[in-house]
Parts: sequence; structure tokens; C-alpha cells
Amino acid sequence: MNAGLSKCFSGFALMLCLAPVCAGQFAAVGTPDVTERLAGVVDGVVRPLMQAHDVPGVAVAVSVAGQQYYFNHGVTALEGGAAVSEHTLFEIGSLSKTFTATLVALAAEEGALALEDPASRHLPALAGSRFDHITVLQLGTYTAGGLPLQFPDEVKDEAGMVRYYRGWQASYEPGSHRLYSNPSLGLFGHLAAQSLGQAFEDAMMQRVFAPLAMKDSHYAVPVDRLADYAWGHDREGRPLRVRPGVFDAEAYGVKSSAADLLRFVDAQLGNIEVDAALVRAMRATRMGYVQIEAMTQGLGWEHYPYPVSLAQLQAGNAAQIVLEAQPAVRLQPPSPAAEDRLFNKTGATNGFGAYVVFVPAQRTGVVFLANRNLPTPVRVQAVHTILQALHGVDARAAAPTPR
Repeated sequence: MNAGLSKCFSGFALMLCLAPVCAGQFAAVGTPDVTERLAGVVDGVVRPLMQAHDVPGVAVAVSVAGQQYYFNHGVTALEGGAAVSEHTLFEIGSLSKTFTATLVALAAEEGALALEDPASRHLPALAGSRFDHITVLQLGTYTAGGLPLQFPDEVKDEAGMVRYYRGWQASYEPGSHRLYSNPSLGLFGHLAAQSLGQAFEDAMMQRVFAPLAMKDSHYAVPVDRLADYAWGHDREGRPLRVRPGVFDAEAYGVKSSAADLLRFVDAQLGNIEVDAALVRAMRATRMGYVQIEAMTQGLGWEHYPYPVSLAQLQAGNAAQIVLEAQPAVRLQPPSPAAEDRLFNKTGATNGFGAYVVFVPAQRTGVVFLANRNLPTPVRVQAVHTILQALHGVDARAAAPTPR
């Protein structure tokens, strides 16, 4: 990390709670005094970060004590971009996995599948392969036996996907190691859609996005929302967007806004009214199924006992955890979706970077979206700093005065 940026971050949490409002655009549902304090914190974190990493635009959304705050910086594209807003559409990359996991948990809630089902039960084309002995849960926790981060280039369609899985040879005994994998999580979501008798995107829109009133969340961005779809940028500042691929929707294909993602966080925190079955499904995604050192793997979400240090959070989101197989311990029974834990998930495409964190016991959550793929440690440190500052905000001050 840039040394100057590190110095900027150091000690921010308490100092910036008293900082004046800077030039970033902000809006809130909560009270003006808290908005001003949080704007100073977010602005003080985001502006040095944008300058150090040449980031065109950043959207930050915060939930504290049931109130929502939005802080928007920069533009949607270097060339001719509009100002970022809480409704700007960003590619959220692997944050999409938390939605996929919610659909799987809903399918389980409805009895369409069970997490202990063999994968081939819901995709008969895999019968007679290793997937007769790999469970839906193992796919969802990346413990199927060493499925790789990405499909090989030759896998371009469903027929190629089936051929690949049928010929795949495991490196580890299923359940023994965790290796982060889009083909693993992608198949996890595909099986849920198969069990429900729907196309994956249709099932997600009807069963997750629509019930949560997430109107900014899409797989294919509608024509009438293209003007709100930010451009990502590579290291040279060239505009780019994610390319389609097998299981892209299931693993990394959602385009969403800070407002919608904060709504998803608020649903996890119990701040909005949600159908009881969906509440149970979201709770199931936050349970602990596998332990990898200090990090607990849920379905989509990864979590830690709270409080958690920045060093622990960065270690749990390090490249090593993504790229290398880690010994895994199955938690039986799964650990409950406890309130005193920090839940998080990073996401990125070649041109975008995202990170979401929430702590139910503290009634706080943070959404961070950028239209450049910032290094994961930078995203983690930025959000950790904001989250720590939130915990200095009096919940009574954040809540609006009853009328």
C-alpha cells in the first residue's frame, strides 16, 4: 500500500468523527448531525484512497441503528461520466455469491433440495461421476475437493461444463480442504435453480431481488438503466465491463447499487420487514459450516468473532486464502448465525471492486463500491476504518426523533 495512504488511514476512527463535511456528495435518511460526522469520516477515508489509486468513482453506504446514509464520490466513467449516486450500478463480482447462497437456502427451505444431497441428484448429467459423492453443501463451501478458481478457457457452454465436471479429478478428499472456486459456487447455484425448475436469473429476480424490493439489481442491465451503469477501468484507465461466461450469473454477475446492497444488509440486520421464509434463508447463509483458521465459512458470507482486528480481517481476505487450498474443519452441527460476529464478502471484476461488512450486534453495516479493482487489502482497510468509526456513533443520536 502507498505509504502516504497508510499514514492517512492511521488513527482515523476517532479523529475523523469530529471532522467537518468535505466535498463528497452525501444523503441520509437519518439525522443531520450524524450525517455530517459520518461524511467527515467517509470523505477522509475515500478521497486519499481515490487519489492514491486513480479511482474514478466510489459509492459508500452505511447503516447504523436502523438509519441509512449514502456518500458518493467522483464519476461513473473517466470519459463523459456522470456523478456517482447511490443508484449508480456497479459490478459487484463475487459479492454475487451471497445472493446465490440465499437462493440455495430458499430452495432448501422449500424442500426442493437439501444441503446434504449429492450434486448429481439435481443434475442427472453428472450421474456416475465424482459428483455422486460431492454434496450441495461442499460446493457451497468450496470443499468439493479442489475445483479451480476458474473454468478452463475451453469451457464455453453447458455441454462443455458437463464434460469438464465429468472428467474432473479431485486433488483432495471432499470436505477436507477449502479452495475458493467459481465453478464450485456456480454449480451450487445452478443446482438450486434446477431443483426449483427455473432458469437461475429468473429464480433470483422473482425469489430474492423482487421480495427485497431491490430494483437496482440486475444480471443483464436493462436498456433504460444503461445510463446508470458505471464503466470499470483497468490499470491504464481504459473502460471495461465484465465478459459473460459459464456460471457468470451465479458466481460474479450481479450489477447493483449502493442503495440496493445496503437494503440487503438491512434485511440481514432485521431493519426491514421481510417474508419469514426469506428471513430463515438469510439466517441459514450466515451459519458457520466450515472453519478455516480464524475465518468461518458460511454460505456466501465469511465471518469472524467480533471484535476482529484489521490484521485478522486482511488475513482472512488475503490472496493466499483465495488462491491456495486450506485445511478445512466441518462444523457439525453448523454454528448458529450469532449476532456478535462480523460478516463480510469481497467482490471484484477486472474493472470494479466491492466490499460489504455488517455486525448485527452493533446494528451497523458498510457497503463500498468502486469502478476500479482496488487491491483487496485497501478495500478491507477502508471499510474497517469506517466501521470502527460507526461504533463511536451513539445509536440514540442516529435514530430519528419520533413524531
